[in-house]
Amino acid sequence: MKEANFTQRDAVEKFRALHASGCFVLPNPWDTGTAIYLHHLGFKALATTSAGFAFARGKADGAVPRDEMLVHIREIAKAAPLPVNADFLNGYAGKPESVAENVKLCIDTGVAGLSIEDNTGRPDSPLYEKGLAVERIRAARSAIDTSGTRVVLTGRCEAWLVGDADPLRTALNRLVAYAEAGADCLYAPGVQVPDEIAQIVKAVAPKPVNLLISGFNHQLSFSQVADLGVRRISVGSGLALAAWGAFIRAARDIQTSGSFELLDGGAKSAELNELFR
Repeated sequence: MKEANFTQRDAVEKFRALHASGCFVLPNPWDTGTAIYLHHLGFKALATTSAGFAFARGKADGAVPRDEMLVHIREIAKAAPLPVNADFLNGYAGKPESVAENVKLCIDTGVAGLSIEDNTGRPDSPLYEKGLAVERIRAARSAIDTSGTRVVLTGRCEAWLVGDADPLRTALNRLVAYAEAGADCLYAPGVQVPDEIAQIVKAVAPKPVNLLISGFNHQLSFSQVADLGVRRISVGSGLALAAWGAFIRAARDIQTSGSFELLDGGAKSAELNELFR
């Protein structure tokens, strides 16, 4: 568990230092155990995954209520002496003033960073109107500044994930505006073409860019992404989905063929007992 003398201020300072130069991986645990194990492996920071946690609770991504998510974020923030970035969806609100109120609650969990996305969750109008989206980022920035914590604010454009007709153009336009509104880091999950990634990095420079690497673009290597100028790599629900994949294959094999062979590749209880003791 997190060391008693590891404060939120320490976490924020470390997180900001990681964004200052180079490139780092920000893996996404979905519970306390996976957070502790990622710290054990030597990662320098962690991020929550709304989807990974939702699936573990038997819910769809986005269906976890705000207060339940805040409890989860607090648990991850306390799990290891590492900075934690909160996947805070759309801030659990549409109006800027409500986003600000919820950001204050998220800051109080002890996180070193949090992200606010522009996905409305409405199929008929999947992205907030640009002006409103910018005001929401500005409200989150104001809440962080008022708190005095210097928590890192990531502005997310969901153009690729909602099937926007011209996601690159939309993302470039919005991410630049989010940077000007006070976002410290910019993020457009779903982009996978190297040239488009490079365009995003150039457009918001010198502010850092987060890149999501998951099943759709797993062929990208760390060195390739770093060479494109990306500062931060997250895997979203990737690790949770990998675990679900192994679980589903083994469970189906037991049910359909009566074979238990796929259990052979599992983690060792002795290793986990030793780690968590």
